[in-house]
Amino acid sequence: MFKKIDKVLAAFGNIKAMERLHVDTFTENKITNINGDKIAESSEGQLYVTYEELNGYLFLETIFLSHTNIKTFNGATLCFSDVQTNFTLESDTKEIGTDFSNVSNRHMTQISFNINERQIELIKNGEFKQVELRYKKKLLTLYKVS
Repeated sequence: MFKKIDKVLAAFGNIKAMERLHVDTFTENKITNINGDKIAESSEGQLYVTYEELNGYLFLETIFLSHTNIKTFNGATLCFSDVQTNFTLESDTKEIGTDFSNVSNRHMTQISFNINERQIELIKNGEFKQVELRYKKKLLTLYKVS
């Protein structure tokens, strides 16, 4: 019944009704075709990573899939922790935004982090148990995928 009302409102030019009726296949297609390796997950989301080199600088390219809208203008940190190893990565940019898919009701957030060779090897070898994404005053905790 609400869908019919939305269709009528959208026909009259109501923007909110048009947004509710819109099916975002572009973002959903990006979510289903993620490049990279899934290294961590929890009930809060999933973390996919790839490694990039640009002019001698190394970057950890991350994609977070979650039900949380991650949006900040102050950057984020990514903390890898284990009994013996702890290291923190700073985001390359301060402005971070999220793409939302109303098909699967999930948010996809891409964040680039500065990283070095030693940290890349630690991640590739799975020498961490937990990953924490910190932004604003919020925390997303993910655990290593076996």
